[in-house]
Amino acid sequence: MTDREFLRRLRHYARKQGLELRHQPGRGKGSHSMIWIGMRSTILREGELQAGLLRSMLRDLDIPKGDF
Repeated sequence: MTDREFLRRLRHYARKQGLELRHQPGRGKGSHSMIWIGMRSTILREGELQAGLLRSMLRDLDIPKGDF
């Protein structure tokens, strides 16, 4: 999954759950950016996201993998 697909799915999930999604591309170093859903946050990097990184980001945002 790419970073753009992850962000698209996150927007859909946040809308469905009634949560606020914030994405700040300039908030990270280099090719990284910050994402907040409600009060939870994680770092998103550009490019292809491996399975372990994806699980870690979902855990940071407290999103069950089955709901995503």
